[in-house]
Amino acid sequence: QVQLAESGGGLVQAGGSLRLSCTASRRSFSVYAAGWFRQAPGKEHEFVAGMSWRDDSTSYADSVKGRFTISRDNARNAVALQMNDLKPEDTAVYYCVADDTFSAVTTTPMYWGQGTQVTVSS
Repeated sequence: QVQLAESGGGLVQAGGSLRLSCTASRRSFSVYAAGWFRQAPGKEHEFVAGMSWRDDSTSYADSVKGRFTISRDNARNAVALQMNDLKPEDTAVYYCVADDTFSAVTTTPMYWGQGTQVTVSS
């Protein structure tokens, strides 16, 4: 079982930046693929970014490519999401996710954090 905890959300103006961090308990991220989903009010969960532990390959939603970067820190048992040039449409609750496979992390991840709110004002 993996427990995930996000931090770093908040309120930022359009064009600004935020960095989300996610730490894992009990088991190291080095044996999982990890990523981020988000859910805006009234909408379904949406894949944002994912990272494979096998070869460090990454995947991003088209809406965030070139603006968001996912990275990991095995020493801290953490994965981060650097979000630059934020837009009002990025406003959502962001969830850290993990699974045994990269494909599952980008579609139907098994493990979810509690979520952290990101609000971008125009």
